[in-house]
Order: sequence, then C-alpha cells, then structure tokens
Amino acid sequence: MILKTILLAGLLTFIFTINAYAYIDPGIISVIFQAIIGAIVAGGIAIKIYWYKFKNIFKKKKGNKSD
Repeated sequence: MILKTILLAGLLTFIFTINAYAYIDPGIISVIFQAIIGAIVAGGIAIKIYWYKFKNIFKKKKGNKSD
C-alpha cells in the first residue's frame, strides 16, 4: 500500500511539473568543484585517522623486558 502511494506520488509529480526557467550562475561550477574536492580531502583524512587506529589494534606491543 505504501509502495503504491509512493509510486503514484512520483508519477503525479512528473506529470504535473511546470517549467522553472531558472538561471544557473556561472560561478556555481566553482562551488561544485570546491565541494567535490573538499569531500575527497575530508574522506582521505578520515581514512588516514581510522587506518592508524585500526593498525594500532593489531600492532604488537613491545614490552619492557627487565632481565
């Protein structure tokens, strides 16, 4: 029942759409580019942080041997 409602709402949305005639500023390309680069850098830093934590879990601890 819910799936039918969602499909009907989606179908009606596409049938009764109105043209927006919106203007996309030329500067939006640089904003999109900055967002993509920022997401890549943030993902790389997150992977780096969690990689070191993951690696330290399995790293052998060197104990002090006092003989």
